[in-house]
Amino acid sequence: MQGNTLFFIIIAGLLALVLALFQYFYKSKKRTSVYYVLAGLRFLTIFSVLLLIINPKFDSVSYFNEKPNLIVAIDNSESISYLKQDENVRRLVSQLKSNEQLDENFNLQFFNFGKEVQKSDTLSFDDRQSNMSIAFERFEEVYANDISPILFLTDGNQTYGNDYTYISKKSEQPVFPVVLGDTTSFADVKITQLNVNRYAYLKNRFPIEVITNYEGEENVNTQLRVSSGNSTIYSKSLTFSKNKTSEIISFTLPANRVGIGTYKAELLPLENEKNIINNSKNFAVEVIDQKTNVAIVSEITHPDLGAFKKAIESNEQRKAEILNTKAYLSKVNEFQLVILYQPTNQFKSVFEEIERSKLNVFVVAGVETNWSFLNATQKNYKQQLTNQEENFQATLNQNYSPFIVEDLDFNDFPPLLSEFGETTFSIPYETIFFKTINGTQLEEPLLATFEKNDRREAILFGQDFWRWRAQSFVNQDSFDDFDNFFGKLIQYLSSNQRKTRLNVNYESFYNGNDDITITAQYFNKNYEFEPNSNLLISLKSKESGEMLELPFVLSNSNYQVDLSGMDAGDYSFTVKATGENVSTSGELRILDYNVEKQFLNANVDKLQNVANSTSGKVYFIDDTSTLISDLIDDSRFATIQKSTKKVVPLIDFKYLLAILVLCLSIEWFIRKYNGLI
Repeated sequence: MQGNTLFFIIIAGLLALVLALFQYFYKSKKRTSVYYVLAGLRFLTIFSVLLLIINPKFDSVSYFNEKPNLIVAIDNSESISYLKQDENVRRLVSQLKSNEQLDENFNLQFFNFGKEVQKSDTLSFDDRQSNMSIAFERFEEVYANDISPILFLTDGNQTYGNDYTYISKKSEQPVFPVVLGDTTSFADVKITQLNVNRYAYLKNRFPIEVITNYEGEENVNTQLRVSSGNSTIYSKSLTFSKNKTSEIISFTLPANRVGIGTYKAELLPLENEKNIINNSKNFAVEVIDQKTNVAIVSEITHPDLGAFKKAIESNEQRKAEILNTKAYLSKVNEFQLVILYQPTNQFKSVFEEIERSKLNVFVVAGVETNWSFLNATQKNYKQQLTNQEENFQATLNQNYSPFIVEDLDFNDFPPLLSEFGETTFSIPYETIFFKTINGTQLEEPLLATFEKNDRREAILFGQDFWRWRAQSFVNQDSFDDFDNFFGKLIQYLSSNQRKTRLNVNYESFYNGNDDITITAQYFNKNYEFEPNSNLLISLKSKESGEMLELPFVLSNSNYQVDLSGMDAGDYSFTVKATGENVSTSGELRILDYNVEKQFLNANVDKLQNVANSTSGKVYFIDDTSTLISDLIDDSRFATIQKSTKKVVPLIDFKYLLAILVLCLSIEWFIRKYNGLI
């Protein structure tokens, strides 16, 4: 409390005393006890009012105990049950939850992790992937500023994501791995990785790379065989020893017929080898007859050109080439689609050749575009000439019907630079993105497609497309989603198939551990997206003839059905809309492969490295008797007493108001009782 405040309080006390004495004793000859009581009550009343006016401030200090967190991260992947550790994990988790002293010393937080991290409700051990790195990342985001040791119950075998030994080095928390699984080493040969392109071209040979490993002390011999059906199409003898524990085998196979070819690579098992599941790996290659060649024609240098090429060639079925107008005219017959980047007068012959060849075209316009030339060269759209520039952001049109466009948060993507002015179309068109300025959506397209005389065209009113691809990578840590969107646009422009009311997006084959999601869009007769439709998919196994029918679930601007976990095999399917005569059929293949069953032992070395780099300690599931006591006795995790200091004004004290009301009430009652009122 400041000195001047104390001075005012003293003055207030004296003033209250003077006023009280003046009212009850000045010119009054009565000195009864009643008057002394009334004077005292009046003093308290006046003094309380004056105190509220002065409103002095006091320091309020409160104390509390802050317990550290104990993060228990449980590996919920299939490998735990495969290694027969599921019951051991449940038993240890139950002990941790029921220990009173542990609960008294820590705020216990339980999480499951597989491919993702989530709060632990139940343990199922059925996740098809394990990603420890994402667990480290999530815990670091949430508990970076707290004392939060992490207890990992895991076999240390990761099948997805970044290497957790490197991610763990960024952790500020001590990590205590509890090793699940057998640590005894057995002789084992396995295919660690198999690299193969998803697509191959007819009458070509496609490359395969097989990475093999050996764990053991003795010299052993085995053989790598690659078979298709009952036929062995490649084999090679391999020798491993204590000093030679791995070998990379590269070879090529012929692509003799169009369609999906399935293959099996396997290492012949060693004598008495315990785990032979990791000896083999199935893979598939889709053989296609030709590649879509796309010409990117430009007379200027711009980062957009490289972004277009990268996005197009992310799919091996397509090839892109950046050319100037002269080079394009010399090899025009080699391309099925042309991207014209910021056309100027130099493109006159290019437009004439495209019109003669009746090629599909994608025009990208920006601030370098000669709109006087472009308006005169084609009659489908016109741009108002203002000689002014504007940045336009994108808003996805949910009713776009030619193909499925998943929302990648396009409205948060950087703006594209373009000519300011009204755009008008003379033919029907479909808008993929609307222009948006400062959060206001315009009824003008930023990206649109249209069809005319059995030809398809697209027009993008903006440059700096490369920023979109870069932003997608920032959001997703991958270019895949954005390249998939752009690939659909290129596929649409490369084809002349008629527009349908039901579009289904799926892959021809999936690996057994993949998340298998099929998406669909359904439109009414006016080709407006129909969000209230009931879509069903009927699947039939070609091997067993078993039928399965599942409903689609609406998700944003499309419908989705999750087929993850289905048995490996070939399936035919039909997607139909209930109550409508609209359906689409196709075929897909699921390869037999379970990555979680590739491990025979726990990865003790990696878990030990994590513990060492974070000042933690490794425990084994068969010897966890000291785990709880070690955590409780660790001085780093002691409960800390903290205090909070608040400056509280007197007006916040409700007791003072109560005293004021009480004094006035008692004074009135005494005066009334004694006839002084």
